[in-house]
Amino acid sequence: MERADGWRAALHGTGRPSPYAVPGAWTAGAGHAQGRRLAGDPTVTAIFCASDQIALGVLRALHEAGRRVPDEVSVVGFDDVPDAGYFLPPLTTVRQDFAQLGRRSLDLLLARLDGLGPQAAPERVLLIPRLVVRGSTAPPPR
Repeated sequence: MERADGWRAALHGTGRPSPYAVPGAWTAGAGHAQGRRLAGDPTVTAIFCASDQIALGVLRALHEAGRRVPDEVSVVGFDDVPDAGYFLPPLTTVRQDFAQLGRRSLDLLLARLDGLGPQAAPERVLLIPRLVVRGSTAPPPR
């Protein structure tokens, strides 16, 4: 939900409306199915995917429909999987520091197990992700 909230906030921050988010499985197959639907809409110039796996399916669907990435449609994924730089085109994505997330999660768990925090309200930890720009994005077409 936070990924979708961040996407909406970024769009509203630039004065653009946010279209309806399409729920679905976090797989390349689900991305392909939704990508086929979006590829048929000539007004679609950018697609933000909640995961790199979804983005992989979207890239395939756009290619099959003859929509050029990034010339006609920009695609952004999320997670920066190790293969994201090898997608065609290389995928622009949002990177999370999973090592830091793991360390922080373990610290919280150990504190609870040591009796330092079982009565405390659950702690919310927010890690700031980083945009990794690659070849799947470009300025919108005119």
